[in-house]
Amino acid sequence: MYRPKHRAPTRRRPTLTPAARTAPVAAVGAVSLAMAAVLGPSAYADSQFTSGQGSHQGKHDKPGKHGKPDKPGKPGKPDDDEHVHDPTATNGGSALPGDAGLSLKQLKPTAQPTTPYEMPFPCGQTWSGSTRAGHSPSVRSVDFNYPGGDHGMAVVAAAPGTVVTAVVGKKKPSYGQYVVIDHGNGESTLYAHLDSVLVTVGQVVSAGTQVGTVGDTGNAYGDHLHFEERLAGAVVDSWFHGSRFPMNSSQTSQNCGQVPVTDIPLAGDMYGGKSAEVMVYRRAKPASFHVTRTGIKERVIKIGNGADQPVLGDWDGNGRVDPGVRNPASRVFTLQVKRDRTEIKFGKKTDLPIAGNWDGTGAWEIGVRRPGSGKFLLRAADGTVTKISLGDADDLPVTGDWDGNGTTDLGVYDQTTASFTLLQTDPLGTQYTVVIPFGVPGDVPVSGDWDGNGITDLGVWSPETATFNKRGAVAPTAAKGRVKHVQFGRPVER
Repeated sequence: MYRPKHRAPTRRRPTLTPAARTAPVAAVGAVSLAMAAVLGPSAYADSQFTSGQGSHQGKHDKPGKHGKPDKPGKPGKPDDDEHVHDPTATNGGSALPGDAGLSLKQLKPTAQPTTPYEMPFPCGQTWSGSTRAGHSPSVRSVDFNYPGGDHGMAVVAAAPGTVVTAVVGKKKPSYGQYVVIDHGNGESTLYAHLDSVLVTVGQVVSAGTQVGTVGDTGNAYGDHLHFEERLAGAVVDSWFHGSRFPMNSSQTSQNCGQVPVTDIPLAGDMYGGKSAEVMVYRRAKPASFHVTRTGIKERVIKIGNGADQPVLGDWDGNGRVDPGVRNPASRVFTLQVKRDRTEIKFGKKTDLPIAGNWDGTGAWEIGVRRPGSGKFLLRAADGTVTKISLGDADDLPVTGDWDGNGTTDLGVYDQTTASFTLLQTDPLGTQYTVVIPFGVPGDVPVSGDWDGNGITDLGVWSPETATFNKRGAVAPTAAKGRVKHVQFGRPVER
C-alpha cells in the first residue's frame, strides 16, 4: 500500500489469527438483479479479536486482478490500432497467453464466465460490435457502435459489481476516460473512451447502472465504446445473456433486469446518546437515510436522489450528526438541519464526500477524497483548503477522532487487503500511520463511536449479508476487544 507523501513512519500492529465467528456469511457476490428484502436491526452477535486484526465470519471471493493503464500514445496516432497497452500500468488489460499474433478465427473460445453479463447498454438498444487485427490489448476486445451516431449515449454496467477504477480527464492517453468494475471471482469489465464518467471508485453498482457516456477520449478515432470482459486481468470472449457474442455482428441489449436499491452504510450519533447509530443510505427515488432505533421502527429521512452520495456531519455544532448528500454531477453538497438546507459547491465530479471537525471547534466542515491522486481536500469554514496525501488511488476514505481530542482525523480502507490505515499524530506533533487489518476483502468501511467514550471505533459492512461488524476497543489501534455484529439494510446478492 502506498504511504503518505509526507513520509510519516508506519507502525504496524501484529497480524494474529482471525476472530471468533458467530454466524455464517455468504461468499462475496455482486448486486442481485432481484431486490432483496429489508432486514431489521434484530440480528446481534458478539465475537472477540485479540490483535489489530479482527475478522468476521465469512469467506469472500478474491477480487479480480487488475492490470494497468496503457502507455501514452505517440502524437499523430489517434487510433488504438497502433497503440500497445502497458502491462505494468494500473488497470490496463492484457491478452491471454498464446493469443498474441493470432487472428480472430485462430483463437480458441474461452469458457462461459461466472458473472451473468448483459450488454453494456440500456434495454432494447441494438449495437454493433467489432474487432480487428492488432486490436489492443487483445483481438477479443469489442468496439461498439450505434447506428446513426453514438456520441453521448448511455453506457451501463454489464453486471453487478464494485467500481475499482474511474479515470477522468479528456486528455488522458490510451483508454482515455474509462471505468473498471470488479465482479468478483477474478472477473471484471472495462468501459473505455468515455465522454463522461458518472461513477466513483468504491461505488457498488447493479446491472444497468449508468457508468458514463460514449465518446472518443484517449487513443480513439471516432466515437465508440471499447469494451472488455476480463478474467484475472486478461481479456476473454464477451458473453451476453448466457451466450458468446459473435464478433462483427449486431445484438439487442437485454440488460432489462429490475435495478435493485443499493444501500450505503454509515454511522453517527444522530440522537444525542453519545454512541453512534448504524444506518444506511438507500439509493432510490427519492433516496433516504434509514437509521436504526432501539426497540422501534427505523427512522427514514428523505434527501437526495439515486445518484447522490451520502455524508454525515454536525452541521450546527449541537453534538449530533445531521444528514447530507453530494451530487457528483453538480459537485454540490446539500447539508440538512431539520427543515433548513445549505448548499456548498466543492470538489470534482469524481471526488468522494467526507466531513469532519477539522479545527476541533463548533460545527463540522466538508471535504473530499480525490481517488485519482490519493489526496484528501479539507475545506475550512472560511473556504481555505488543506490537502493531505494518504493511501492508494483506489482506497476508500475513513474519518474519525482516533485519539479523542475533538478533532477529526483521517484514514483509508483497502478493500483488497481488508485493512485500515489511520493517520495519527504523536505528542511531539509527528505524524505516523498505523495499519489495522479488519474484515474480509470486499467489505465496506464504516466508523463510529460504538461505546460512547469519545473515541471513534472501526467497523465494516458486509454487502452480501447487510451486516455491520463493529470493532469495539478502548482505541481503534487497541490489540484486544470485541466485535458486535448488527444486521441492517438490504443485502447485495449475486
